[in-house]
Amino acid sequence: MPRDAADSLFIETLSSCFAADMFDEAEQSYLEEPRGRYQGMRGYVARPRSTKEVADLVTACGEANVGIVPYGGGTGLVGGQIAPEGASEAPLILSLERMTDIRAVYPQENVLIAEAGAILANIQSAAEDVDRLFPLSLASEGSARIGGLLSTNAGGVNVLRYGNTRDLCLGIEAVMPDGSIWNGLKRLRKDNTGYDLRNLLVGAEGTLGIITAASLKLFPRPAATGTAVFVIRDAEAALELLSLAKSHLGESVNAFELIHRTGLDFLAQTLPDVRKPFGDHHPEWMVLIDIGLPKGLDPQEALEDLFVAAEAESIASDAVIAQSEAQRTEFWSVREHIPEANRRIGAVSSHDVAVPLGELPRFIARVRQAIAEVGAFRINCFGHVGDGNLHFNVFPPEGRARDEFLTETKAIKRLVHDIAFDLGGTFSAEHGVGRAKAADLARYGDPAKLAAMRAIKAALDPKGIMNPGAVLA
Repeated sequence: MPRDAADSLFIETLSSCFAADMFDEAEQSYLEEPRGRYQGMRGYVARPRSTKEVADLVTACGEANVGIVPYGGGTGLVGGQIAPEGASEAPLILSLERMTDIRAVYPQENVLIAEAGAILANIQSAAEDVDRLFPLSLASEGSARIGGLLSTNAGGVNVLRYGNTRDLCLGIEAVMPDGSIWNGLKRLRKDNTGYDLRNLLVGAEGTLGIITAASLKLFPRPAATGTAVFVIRDAEAALELLSLAKSHLGESVNAFELIHRTGLDFLAQTLPDVRKPFGDHHPEWMVLIDIGLPKGLDPQEALEDLFVAAEAESIASDAVIAQSEAQRTEFWSVREHIPEANRRIGAVSSHDVAVPLGELPRFIARVRQAIAEVGAFRINCFGHVGDGNLHFNVFPPEGRARDEFLTETKAIKRLVHDIAFDLGGTFSAEHGVGRAKAADLARYGDPAKLAAMRAIKAALDPKGIMNPGAVLA
């Protein structure tokens, strides 16, 4: 459906109805994404301070047939927060950055209510202040905002124990495409009253409404935590170690991260100050394990027992167990800096896939073989193996630049996604669809599901003003 532009005339018309500092020309920071692969269309940004102002803006855009791109922390990796150059009409960028309040904390209920613009790290700190844990954790937590994290159903490193962002949400407040406000900020653990609108909006990437606040689940803080890096035999051994860890530790395993030697090589090349657990020795495959135990249990002893068992079964050959919080932080720094090292090297093609756990070794082997037939590329395979989510990134040969292989990008992405799909997996595990993967959704999505999604979109947003071009191409 054709839309009008959020141009200077539109902004001038609205300005008399809002605070003087509501609108600005969009600075470059609103037009970029972390990997630098998309350039947004120049236009205007609105920065409301309340849900009422968000509703008024959405109403005005609906009446004028102007598109809206919701904007959180700008950390998304699939272009969902950017209207790219070449779009027909410039939308209004609606940033939630001023809506940052922690509205309430209920320690006894293990609930925290935050506005959509609250930064994840600040929510974590607010939970810590009442001796609670908000377990969502990812590399961009110092800038990512909870509204965007909910809109993309972000994952992170603790999904194995606590689930995705959707699993951490009890209720939301949202502005619907017609400008109405849905007051769904419930603190209930059970509410069986009709369609689950919360879970419809969570993960919708702003295409069905704008999340303005959320009721979030908190958890008791583990009395003791431990972290270790295990050197494992091969990728298949990661699954064997995961099974063994669950047998020994039950649900105490917070995170289980697969790391390949290439990731360490890239760190040594681009970020040499990042200390690696085995120094200059870069094992072929490693697993970073993080556990949280109740009072009375020793995490170091638990990890030592796990290694002894893993070594006896020829799963692991070496391990380093953190002896202090500082060393624990160092281990996690390795994992958290791998994406930045990847960015500096420059990937030909990056992938956020998930396959059934049992298919992980086969997926890795098949994709490696398929890519080798395309060219002599380097592969950095890492990720949240505990939940089947791999970041399988392909890089140019040593001494070559990414831009030399742009013609191969599409073919590589296609074969990676084809293999994931063939093994019962998905082309998007935690980053969402955005604009970058809308064509993939059309290709791999179940026809009945796609038809239902389009019907829902048409019913809730008949004018198509909510994040046009995202998710459904």
